[in-house]
Amino acid sequence: MTKEKKQQLLFAALMSMFMAFCMSGILTALNTGIDAGYFGRWSKAFLAAWICAFPLVVIFAPLARKLVAKIIQ
Repeated sequence: MTKEKKQQLLFAALMSMFMAFCMSGILTALNTGIDAGYFGRWSKAFLAAWICAFPLVVIFAPLARKLVAKIIQ
């Protein structure tokens, strides 16, 4: 695997993790409130979100880069 490919996969893993972490935390709080079971619900929501987000970032990040390049031109 090339260095560039490794960088792209690491970027996808980190970006999807940060987004899933923040969004699942906010949406769990909005939908169910913050109480004694909040962190348990958040951790389950985060895991589900990250499992979905990682492949989506891998698929859509290259498309987004191409779209940005076209818009910037």
